[in-house]
Amino acid sequence: MADQTPDFRPVPEMVRDVAARAPERAAIADEMGAITFADLDAAMDRVAAALQREGLKPGDAIAISAAASTAYGTLFFGALRAGVAVAPLAPSSTPDALAGMARDADAKLFFVDAENETALAPVAGDLDARFIRLDTDAFEGWLGEAGAFEQVELDPETPFNIIYSSGTTGAPKGIVQSHRMRFEYVQRAASVGYTDGSVALFATPLYSNTTLVGFFPCVAFGGTAVLMRKFDTEGYLKLAEKWRATHTMLVPVQYRRLMEFERFDDFDLSSFQFKTCTSAPFSAELKAEVMRRWPGVLVEFFGMTEGGGSCVLVCDLYPDKLHTVGQPAEGHDIRVIDEDGTELPRGEAGEIVGRSSIMMKGYNKRDDATEAARWTSPEGLTFIRTGDVGRFDEDGFLQILDRKKDVVISGGFNIYPSDIEAVLAELPEVADCSVVGVPSDKWGETPVAFVVARGGTAEAIREAANAKLGKTQRLADVVLIDEIPRSHIGKVLKRELRDGYGSAG
Repeated sequence: MADQTPDFRPVPEMVRDVAARAPERAAIADEMGAITFADLDAAMDRVAAALQREGLKPGDAIAISAAASTAYGTLFFGALRAGVAVAPLAPSSTPDALAGMARDADAKLFFVDAENETALAPVAGDLDARFIRLDTDAFEGWLGEAGAFEQVELDPETPFNIIYSSGTTGAPKGIVQSHRMRFEYVQRAASVGYTDGSVALFATPLYSNTTLVGFFPCVAFGGTAVLMRKFDTEGYLKLAEKWRATHTMLVPVQYRRLMEFERFDDFDLSSFQFKTCTSAPFSAELKAEVMRRWPGVLVEFFGMTEGGGSCVLVCDLYPDKLHTVGQPAEGHDIRVIDEDGTELPRGEAGEIVGRSSIMMKGYNKRDDATEAARWTSPEGLTFIRTGDVGRFDEDGFLQILDRKKDVVISGGFNIYPSDIEAVLAELPEVADCSVVGVPSDKWGETPVAFVVARGGTAEAIREAANAKLGKTQRLADVVLIDEIPRSHIGKVLKRELRDGYGSAG
């Protein structure tokens, strides 16, 4: 595709520019303190020098499995300055999975904190990578000497990071993003007001693209990124008030917990300019409550770590479209296709595919998966499949129905769990819910609801829901549980629910 990137500039160079004009401004902060741009820039050189001393070259990779901190952010930025890709790994993964991802990335070094060093002990001997503690004096001792870094020229196509998929549907795949792709993300962030002096509060982990799409622009534009080691409602609100936060990126479950926090309205959040959300379904009712009670513009992004195409909903401008994820971002081509790969008109549901200048290089060492993720349009253009099912309304706003793999096919009919979940959510007895398809001898599949209840029996909830549902949508069963299982970014782990149920006969 045509190069649409204006004036490409590597993110590490943008940080050096800020250090020159605002050296004493805080660049990255955590609960323990902050590091200035001058100190960050100097530390990035020392990280890069240490990696060169270790023999790493542009295109090589390191792995990190640790909680968010200023040291984590400094290491990430410093590796990028040396042209070394970073594989940020989820500490919640099993030791075997972490080892597998580090091997897949060909990581030469593996940076960990105390908790993750202990967790990885059983597999440490199976890895070629050397472990380095990030949360002790050992990290400071590992850094290179000031002035020892030998400048490298960063090619736009050099891998920036390798982000691993959650693995909820199989082995995690390494999504390779280039320096050009990350620069495109930085440029897009200007649309939500990131600028010199912004203060952004991040309560999701640094191994998630959800965090990184805001973290890098914030620092690259000269703002302060405030990191939380672990999200909690009161701690988040205290940090927001203390730092006079102007921006935040949260996932829907975090917005819901904040809205439910009894002291939310006691905190001064008047400094906020933009609040953003992505990664999981964000109900219209919750969006409306956030808009009503929390200053600043609310913006929802829909897209994938793999890139392709994104939709944007500026909620305050379109209060009648809160049930959608908005319209395609400028320069992004979003289409809906059927099972045969034929493009569908507005109003018809199918798989969402997207194309833009923000596209992954591919899945690491997985040419087969990379090819399977692509759809070629009649004009010969390459799009990335999202795996999401949706439809455009008459105004060109995209409504997400479900993940393609989660659509229930019952008696030959496509049933969208989100439609049933919306009906359940209206019942006063239902605090939270998720619907999955389970095997059925009679129908092939049939819908079953897992419900966190405020009151009432499972059968009473099932009867109340079925009275409002269409004949093909009716629930075969309702299971009461204490909590809906979710990933670190709030996605419901439907496979856990489905696998734990069995069949409905």
